[in-house]
Amino acid sequence: MRRQRERQRRLKHADYLEIQRRLSEGETFEVVGAAVGCSTKTIQRFMLRTGGLLERSQGRSPLRLSVAEREEVSRGLRAGDSLRQIGRRLGRAASTVSREVSRNGRRAGYRAWRAEETAARRARRPKPGKLLLLPRLRRAVRRRLLDRWSPEQIAASLPSEYPDDSEMRVSHETIYRSLFVQARGGLRKELTTCLRSGRTRRRPRKRTQLSRSGRLKDMVLISERPAEAADRAVPGHWEGDLIIGKGAHSAIGTLVERSSRYVMLLRLPSGRTAEDVRIALTRQVSKLPKELRRSLTWDQGKEMAEHVRFSIDSKIDVYFCDPHSPWQRGSNENTNGLLRQYFPRTEDLTAYSQAQLNAVARQLNGRPRQTLGWMKPSQVFGRFVALTT
Repeated sequence: MRRQRERQRRLKHADYLEIQRRLSEGETFEVVGAAVGCSTKTIQRFMLRTGGLLERSQGRSPLRLSVAEREEVSRGLRAGDSLRQIGRRLGRAASTVSREVSRNGRRAGYRAWRAEETAARRARRPKPGKLLLLPRLRRAVRRRLLDRWSPEQIAASLPSEYPDDSEMRVSHETIYRSLFVQARGGLRKELTTCLRSGRTRRRPRKRTQLSRSGRLKDMVLISERPAEAADRAVPGHWEGDLIIGKGAHSAIGTLVERSSRYVMLLRLPSGRTAEDVRIALTRQVSKLPKELRRSLTWDQGKEMAEHVRFSIDSKIDVYFCDPHSPWQRGSNENTNGLLRQYFPRTEDLTAYSQAQLNAVARQLNGRPRQTLGWMKPSQVFGRFVALTT
């Protein structure tokens, strides 16, 4: 027992900084624990406390006065020297010395030890967060989080909604920190479930690739897709995929228009066979104006085995991504990630009606998007539809 206590030494601040550095580089808890000399449980507790966010260094900035410099200021004031004379001796601007003296008792009451204590108290972190101090701002952020807006969307929309209210401003990083680090207060940790990832702490991203077997007949690869689709200059080019439910027995079809990021969802109550997908796709795209039915990009999933018949019925050219290349239909991949907030993998997706799917699509299409200049997909797509009438 004594040897175990000797091995489990108390970690210092430098050790915690090393833990954060290694984790940010993608090392596992086991590797980091072996390098620093602690258990994985210690790292887990530390990550939960900090939310995976890097702590600020506690070192004194060279721009701030040191204890010795404050002693020199005190002696100079006692000797009756001017602020300029004191500043020249310290190699500091007279304005720096003036601010130091005025905020710490002025000439008559300045004491070096008291000024040092006051500066240390001001520099103490964490300070009360902005969302904790401003209830109206906190309520606005909370309301949008519950509507599944991302912190970046919230931060970008507030200035346009409250153009004359400087208090209604917050950065997306402040929102994340208020969620991940509860010591900062402001937002309940339960609201992290409203984030796209659902995580309670920050961690490096790692993407996995899913492999598929088999090959479809008569495929036209994405390399032959028109250039107008690649640069998103012309509306009517779509990306599609399926999101799979519990036990891989149910699915929902997803369509995203490349120029506007407009989303449409397809209910597949009878399964995800090639025939089911073809019928649902044909029914959905037939509602679109002809000018907005130019192409569809899909991965090489077997659910698109009837792509030739679909092209004939819908008058839409179908192009297929290269194997293991989901980034070639990035808008759809991003949308599927957002949809997982609404449709977890552990649920039977046939339980959702088309009306419920339409409601989710409306919510996504009503969110402002940075790539659209913070316009909403519904606004951009509505303009495209208006131009076709």
